[in-house]
Amino acid sequence: HEDSIFPVREKNIPVNIRNTNDPEAPGTMIQESFSGDVDPDRFITGITGKKDFSIISLTKRGMSNQVGVLRRVLSVLERHNISVDYVPNGIDNVSVVLPTAAVEKELYTIMAEIKKEAQPDTLDVHHHIAVVAAVGRKMAFRPGISGRIFKALGESGINIRMINQGPDELNIIFGVDNKDFREAIRVLYNSFVK
Repeated sequence: HEDSIFPVREKNIPVNIRNTNDPEAPGTMIQESFSGDVDPDRFITGITGKKDFSIISLTKRGMSNQVGVLRRVLSVLERHNISVDYVPNGIDNVSVVLPTAAVEKELYTIMAEIKKEAQPDTLDVHHHIAVVAAVGRKMAFRPGISGRIFKALGESGINIRMINQGPDELNIIFGVDNKDFREAIRVLYNSFVK
């Protein structure tokens, strides 16, 4: 669980993750730094994910020139005590990705408040989204990493519903339909880790 990683990371304690079905296998070592030869085809060091997210997406012409649109959307969610996991955006589009369970009881109220406060041209919600993270090392300095990941998924018939990637490229996060969750992880593992 992610809450158990934070304290050991703060103290720089290596964590060894083992397979319960094969406890004698060496498992995966998670640590702050990596030493040794780097295989250029093994840029992914870990894959993780979760199912059952929703994406609230709004578009508004000229949004990139307006101050405070995202703040107004986040303020609505804050008033409802809802934490946002990811905020992918475009020129005239912003989306918030959050656990479906957090919004499902108040979704209509939340959507009405966002519509009133942000005044979007369109406001949509997409359910049944799984979020997958490909974690790696030095991906920012290796051209084409995202392309290789998305090509492998596309060739397997998996549609990408959302992309969120920071400038450090420690991880590339993307959304797929819940039904494609296991297959997306399998494709990444077989293509880049195995």
